[in-house]
Amino acid sequence: MSPAPLRLPGPSGELRDYVPRAEPAPAVRAPGAGPGGAVPLVSRTVFSAAHVVADPFADTHPGGPAAVDWDATLAFRRHLWSHGLGVAEAMDTAQRGMGLDWAGAAELIRRSAAEASATGGRVACGIGTDQLTRQDAGLADVRAAYEEQLALVEESGAQAILMASRALAAAAKGPEDYLETYGHLLRQAAEPVVLHWLGPMFDPALTGYWGSADLDEATGTFLRIIAEHPDKVDGVKVSLLDARREVELRRRLPDGVRCYTGDDFHYPELIAGDERGFSHALLGIFDPLGPLAAEAVRTLDTGDAKGFAELLEPTVPLSRHLFGEPTRYYKTGVVLLAWLAGHQDHFVMVGGLQSARSLPHLARAYELADGLGLFPDPDLARTRVQHLLAVHGVTQ
Repeated sequence: MSPAPLRLPGPSGELRDYVPRAEPAPAVRAPGAGPGGAVPLVSRTVFSAAHVVADPFADTHPGGPAAVDWDATLAFRRHLWSHGLGVAEAMDTAQRGMGLDWAGAAELIRRSAAEASATGGRVACGIGTDQLTRQDAGLADVRAAYEEQLALVEESGAQAILMASRALAAAAKGPEDYLETYGHLLRQAAEPVVLHWLGPMFDPALTGYWGSADLDEATGTFLRIIAEHPDKVDGVKVSLLDARREVELRRRLPDGVRCYTGDDFHYPELIAGDERGFSHALLGIFDPLGPLAAEAVRTLDTGDAKGFAELLEPTVPLSRHLFGEPTRYYKTGVVLLAWLAGHQDHFVMVGGLQSARSLPHLARAYELADGLGLFPDPDLARTRVQHLLAVHGVTQ
C-alpha cells in the first residue's frame, strides 16, 4: 500500500502532491559493518566532508561561539566510517568560517582524530587561518596561523588538508606571495598534505586565489607549487565546479600526486575517469550520499563501470539542487537530510544557518532524496518533513 501523498510547496508557492517512497534503497537499508568490517574501497580514495551537529539547547546568538552536540557529531562520523568512507574533517561542510570558528574547529579535530584512532576510521583535517580576526593581517601572520593549525593536526595523528585562506587572499600581492607561503608550509610538513582549491562560488572572499582571477594563470601557479614540492603533496582537492578544467589539471599533476574531486556537479564522470586517468573524491555531497557513494565505488572496484554509473548518476540532480546558487549555503540542505534520515534529532545549525534556504528549496531536497531512497526510515522522514511544513503554515 502506497503512503498517502504529502502537500509540498513548489518554487512559485503552489502546493502539489508528492507520494513518498515506501522503502529505502538497498545500499541504505544495509547497515555499515564498521571500518574493520566494511568491504574496503580499493580503486578510489573517498572522503566525505562531514557536517557538525549543533546543540539545540545552547543559549547562543549570531556571531557567538558555536555550540556543538559532540555525541551526535561523532556518531555521524562513525556512520560514514562504517560504510568504508574516510572523513574530511573541519572543512567547508563543517561550516568553517560560517558559524564554526577556530576554537570550535580545533576541538572538532581533536575529538574526531581521537575517535578515528579508536575505531579504525580514516580522517584528514582542514587547516587554515581562521583564528586571524584582524583585517590587516600580513603574510607573516598568515604563515603563523597556518603553522599553529598544522601543528595541531599533526599532533592529533591526522592527515592535513591545507585549505584556502581568506587572510592570504587579502594579504597576497601576487603569485609570488602564494609560492612563498605554501613553499614555507610544505617544507615543514611532516607528512604529505592535500592542497585545497576552493572556488569563489563556495566562498566569495577567495576570488583571485593563487594570485590571479584568470584561472589559467592561477592554475599555473598552483601547479608550480606542486612541482616544487611533489614529495610533500599527497594530492589536490579541486572545487571549481568545472569538470573540463579539473580533467586538464589532473593530467598535468606529477606522478604520485592525486586529484581529489570536489566537484559536486560532475563527480560521477570525474570519479569514473577516462583512458588517461580519474579523480579520487573529497566531497560534501557524500555526507548525505554516504552509503550509496560507498556502494557505487565498490561496484566500480569490480570493474563494473556501468553499475557504478547506474548507482551514482541518479544522485546528481539532488546534488545540483543542494549546491545551487548561492552555493555556499549547501550546508543547510545537507543538515536537513541528516535530520530526515535520523542521524540527529533536530534541524538546527550552528550560526542559525538552517534559515539560509527557503521552504520550497528544502521541500524539493526532501523529494529528491526520498526518490533516491536515501532515508533508512521513510516514515520517520515523512513525519519530520510534515513537522517542518507545519511550522511554516502548510497543513496536510
